[in-house]
Amino acid sequence: MKIYKTVEQIKADIVDSKLVIKGDVRFDVSFSIDASIVVDAGDIDALDIKAKNIKAGDISFYAFAVAYVSFKCKSILGRRENSKYFCLDNEVEITGETLKASE
Repeated sequence: MKIYKTVEQIKADIVDSKLVIKGDVRFDVSFSIDASIVVDAGDIDALDIKAKNIKAGDISFYAFAVAYVSFKCKSILGRRENSKYFCLDNEVEITGETLKASE
């Protein structure tokens, strides 16, 4: 698993305005970059997710997950009691089951 601990480490892996992620990766730093993040995701575990398109297997997030254009996943779990997820331009498509924080 690749672990990013600094923004400089993230920026070093950006090529042609894209950060391509292959395999398991963990970000131990908050960051904002001027690049696209390209990732083939099976499972996502994150504090907050903000993206243009999301297509994933299982998503577990703490408080807030939003996609601008499309949002499709197998299952989704907000770990905070009042967590929220949505897509601005389309409906969220969940192909499996929606889980509750208490489950």
